[in-house]
Amino acid sequence: MPTTAAPSRSELISHLVNTRIAGEVATPRENNLAHYRELANGNRYFWLGLEFGDRWADEQDVLAVMAERCGVDGDPEHRQGQDTIDPELTVDGLDRAATLLRKAAVGSRRVLVATGHPGGLLDVHSRTAAALTAAGCELVRVPIGLTADEGVVTQLADVAVWERGATLWHTHSPQPMAEILDALPQEGQALPDLVIADHGWAGCAAQYGIDTIGYADCNDPALFLGEAEGTLSVCVPLDDHVTNARYYEPMTAYLLDVAGLAPG
Repeated sequence: MPTTAAPSRSELISHLVNTRIAGEVATPRENNLAHYRELANGNRYFWLGLEFGDRWADEQDVLAVMAERCGVDGDPEHRQGQDTIDPELTVDGLDRAATLLRKAAVGSRRVLVATGHPGGLLDVHSRTAAALTAAGCELVRVPIGLTADEGVVTQLADVAVWERGATLWHTHSPQPMAEILDALPQEGQALPDLVIADHGWAGCAAQYGIDTIGYADCNDPALFLGEAEGTLSVCVPLDDHVTNARYYEPMTAYLLDVAGLAPG
């Protein structure tokens, strides 16, 4: 059950599997393979703001990286049905992310937190932002008046989000992050030292050369490829929208505890 207490590694792995954040996840194999194919075919929507050129033109190469870094089934003949995220890899990613969070706190670094998946990950990002602020980091304030993709780029609970029609929207687009990063220097502000995000928000920040932690589902291969190439600092594999957002609470508690940022 969701809790704010930090679980052990083994407890967290059990929780991830039980809630299908990892293990046998809801995203079907057909959807995963379709997205890998689209990326390989050069569909930039699936590049999430990263630039790959023709380096991943072979769908099987994409699948191999996803098997290694996310834990999907590496068998190219497995075309339909269930697919998986390895919970050990999820926790490994959280451990790597915690190292960057700890360094940011020690160095009082300038941090930007953002999400294209507010229905699932807003609270994860908000709690992370609050912990970093309490540890002495400077949280980037999103300039007022930014727009992207016919919506508004704004900030809620210290997390950059995309709003349209008074509603927070799910988006894969890198454009909201690009608007922020382009606007900051124009307002005399430095770019962030660290970005914690997902989807195109994370890919765009990494492409700008910023240290970036990205959360990614098994049907979003771009961030895993970005980590494999060294553009993205850390990619944490997980189902990014399970049935109840509170299921992510133990994961967030673990992350902040390992980073030395747990409250109390």
